Amino acid sequence: MDGFGYRAWLQPSKAQLGFIPRLKGAKDFAWEECAHGLEALFGRKPTNRGDYTITLETSPDPAPEAYTLRGGPEGLTVTGGCEKGLLYGVYGLLSRLCLGEPVETMNVREKPAVRHRVLNHWDNANGTVERGYAGASLFFKGGRIGYDLVRLKDYARLLASVGINEICVNNVNVYRDSAKLLTDEMLPDLARVAEVFRPFGIRLIIAVHFDSPVILGGLETADPADGAVARFWEESARRVYEYVPDLAGFLMKADSEFRSGPAALGRTQDEGANVIAKALAPFGGNIYWRCFIYNCAQDWRDTETDRPKAAYNEFHPLDGKFDDNVILQIKHGPSDFQVREPNSPLLGAMTQTHQGLEFQITQEYTGQQKDLYATAVQWEEILDTPVTDACMTRDLVGHEVTAIVAVSNTGADANWTGHLLAQANLYAFGRMAWNPAQTAEQLTRDWAALTFGRDPSLVETLTSMLLESRHVYEKYNAPLGLGWMVNISHHYGPSPEGYEYMKWGTYHRATHTHIGVDRTTHGTGYTAQYHNYVRDLYESKKTCPEKLLLFFHRLPYTYKLKNGQTLIQYIYDTHFEGVGDVKRFIKIWESLNEKIPQDAYDSVREKFDMQLANAREWRDVINNYFYRVTGVPDDKGRKIY
Repeated sequence: MDGFGYRAWLQPSKAQLGFIPRLKGAKDFAWEECAHGLEALFGRKPTNRGDYTITLETSPDPAPEAYTLRGGPEGLTVTGGCEKGLLYGVYGLLSRLCLGEPVETMNVREKPAVRHRVLNHWDNANGTVERGYAGASLFFKGGRIGYDLVRLKDYARLLASVGINEICVNNVNVYRDSAKLLTDEMLPDLARVAEVFRPFGIRLIIAVHFDSPVILGGLETADPADGAVARFWEESARRVYEYVPDLAGFLMKADSEFRSGPAALGRTQDEGANVIAKALAPFGGNIYWRCFIYNCAQDWRDTETDRPKAAYNEFHPLDGKFDDNVILQIKHGPSDFQVREPNSPLLGAMTQTHQGLEFQITQEYTGQQKDLYATAVQWEEILDTPVTDACMTRDLVGHEVTAIVAVSNTGADANWTGHLLAQANLYAFGRMAWNPAQTAEQLTRDWAALTFGRDPSLVETLTSMLLESRHVYEKYNAPLGLGWMVNISHHYGPSPEGYEYMKWGTYHRATHTHIGVDRTTHGTGYTAQYHNYVRDLYESKKTCPEKLLLFFHRLPYTYKLKNGQTLIQYIYDTHFEGVGDVKRFIKIWESLNEKIPQDAYDSVREKFDMQLANAREWRDVINNYFYRVTGVPDDKGRKIY
């Protein structure tokens, strides 16, 4: 494959290895990957006459995916708790060598904090990708499974190198063509996809349609209480596991955005999930059950229904009623992957139920891989948010949270992610899912060095720009946690009232004097869903983080922030600043011209041109909207159209 970005963070190293490696151990897949990696990264094959021995071995470990690296003057040993752990150890060794760590003094033990580290691909059977900004599907074409075998294997290597161990190949919005993944028509091809990913320790998941018993089984209902429906799921599970015996399970989006589900049939979510869970249990499979459920036909005149409350109201009363192989997949925030929103109150509230924390790598509301946006900065903030007065979200990981899931940002584009620098987000997700204690700064720094080389000034410049990018995007986006001021349907660019009178329940309710939604116990009551400490934090305007002020409170435009700015002036200032920051990013990128391969430099420079146009549009549309609504001029006299 051509192009700088194809190898992503597995680029050939500009550094010298410093020794001639000799590989010792069984010649299995991990051995082959180590040999391949050493040659690809450093241009040096292992040889029987090497002067430094790298020994690969497995040894039983309570954490099978764990690995150790033990170095010394004569050699280094990579030990895995199982074959998969050994493979992770090989990738860990290769990345550390690329980052310049001395092999002789390596003394590392790594194990994943989370059992299930999952990518959800929103790929459709026709080859398109919903909310995909990096080209066509890697898995489907023309209504069937179709893929480039070499590229798919290289993709599996990229994912395994950062510790991802499960992927759902099809869109959570399952249509009739992809529903056939449960049938003999498509399962043989799915089995061949599984064969590609299996050596890399990655198991497949299938997104399934709740109405599959009707669509595929010819039944009159999908009611989970119907015995024929239970038998349909049992037979479907048996058939799927004949083809893919190590399938990780199914993924379900039900009762959401006009999709059918148990509630539509008078049943509860646990009844819907458990009938499928029981069918999967004999084969060791899980059912990932998405909690993104809300009234998506709301009347904008209804001021009592509050969309962010929906998931908690639906699922919290059911805690303890789900089978053990049900994992509730909970979006990190109560809205929908906005630039700024609080953590979902469901996280930490369901102590008797397995939970999966869902992120979005693909930049649906955060610039769509045209605008630079380092998602790791947002995720670190989410993980560092209090759940109670005693713990942060990251404290749940490995306990109530047994899976970390993200919507993938990859596609058939030559560099995988459309925007070359968006590869940092895929890299960071895998590493953060493996160890949520890692910081966005460290992950970004590692990615920059692995991708572009270890030139200190280059790494520092790229790291600083990426870490700042989330704040810059937020400046020219919707202010202070307001969210949703985007164009309907495609979600790119500003539309201040695009959703304001729509059925989706995402309202800012701006008047000429006030804006925001009162979600305190005196308003919609949303804050009452949190533990007392968190509730009190958000309940008061004095303690509520200002970045979330308009999410939780309805305020006059004259309200003064902690720095003395009025709310309206803050909106004007940040939108002007955001455009200036993008111009500064362009100058920074131009300063790196001599240090970046030309094709990589040109592709990113083109994206920055798109981002600047986007930032200007956001600035002018949003500032104009608030000026026309309030009649309050910018106190700095800048032009507002």
